[in-house]
Amino acid sequence: MIKRIITYAEGSDDAATRDFYVNVLGLDVAMDDPVLGLRSGDDPAAQVLVLPPGSTDPLPRLGIDLGEPEAVERAHAEAVRRGLRVVYPLTDESWGVRRFFVEDPGGTVVNVLAHLTGSSRTE
Repeated sequence: MIKRIITYAEGSDDAATRDFYVNVLGLDVAMDDPVLGLRSGDDPAAQVLVLPPGSTDPLPRLGIDLGEPEAVERAHAEAVRRGLRVVYPLTDESWGVRRFFVEDPGGTVVNVLAHLTGSSRTE
């Protein structure tokens, strides 16, 4: 089950970026550390994460939250089985997310993730 799909952007001016997404587009700030996380007040699954330049290499263009860490493991195994390019290994992050980055057949880097048990942060 896909819980949400997240779009990623880069931004170097936190105040101007926050102002744009909040005051121009009407998104709510869901988190501001370690990245600026924004979401729709009407649909919290509609999200944008703004990463500082150079904070991750490669930069994913979107994230797919599969809802359960075991689903991430299954997706990782299937990506490997199909010979897809995993560009960031399957990892349990210190902020409570299991994830890996995979390149889709068109070259788009996708962050496949789920929150670990007991974690409530928005990634």
